[in-house]
Amino acid sequence: MATMERGKPGRSEDRPEGHPTESTLGGTGGRPPRLPRPPADLRNDPRVRLWGMRLAAAVVLGILFTIAAGWRIGLGAAVLTVVADVYRRSRSHTEVAAWGKSAAAERRTERQLRSLAKNGYRILHARAVPLDDQGVSDGKIDHLVVGPSGVYAIDSEKWDKRLPVRTLSHRKLFHGPFNKKDRLDEARWEAEQASKRLSAKVGFEVPVQASVAIYGPSIPWKVMRVRDVDVYAGNRARAYLRRRPRILTEEDVQRIYEAAEEALPPKYPTK
Repeated sequence: MATMERGKPGRSEDRPEGHPTESTLGGTGGRPPRLPRPPADLRNDPRVRLWGMRLAAAVVLGILFTIAAGWRIGLGAAVLTVVADVYRRSRSHTEVAAWGKSAAAERRTERQLRSLAKNGYRILHARAVPLDDQGVSDGKIDHLVVGPSGVYAIDSEKWDKRLPVRTLSHRKLFHGPFNKKDRLDEARWEAEQASKRLSAKVGFEVPVQASVAIYGPSIPWKVMRVRDVDVYAGNRARAYLRRRPRILTEEDVQRIYEAAEEALPPKYPTK
């Protein structure tokens, strides 16, 4: 989902200071030896704390079920507690922590797109669109997908489900009484800017198809192209990509993906 603003955003890069060198670690070549982490660091590690909470919950439930139904049932309950929590957190994991709770639509699309990796698709999330020639910034492509069927700029939208969605002559999109012309033009502009930058990087034309995945209201079509932007229900994002003919080789996909990593930087700071 894009936000139009003016002015070049500042970027900061984390540059660790005091990084140990080979001489300070006493190494003679190659990678320096790993130093053991002090206990305090381990206690502050969020992964250690998470597993500690999981095990504590498993022990408590295991004891309760052991008292009530025997040690076999108690052991099973403890194991299931850990497995269920791992599964739940894996389903809610997102590569873009800055999206937070307000970006449920983006996270739902992200989960759908994960399974496309085995089909040769490479995906970047929350990528900034740099300033154009007129100095206008600075959109955000929610999901840039590079795969055998081409390159796509997908924006995820959560709309009020109580209002109907309709089109008029493939030129207008309405959500209830609201004309979504500006939103479609913005998505198309983002895709055009991405295409220009990717084409310049790889040395050949790279078309980027703009699309909007809508969550909330019922969408009375599979895929509709409106103002050169593909519009479809959010839960069809994966099918939208997979049912298209192959036009790129594996080498093309990798080359364009690497160009996109450079040409379209992350919108949000990464750790």
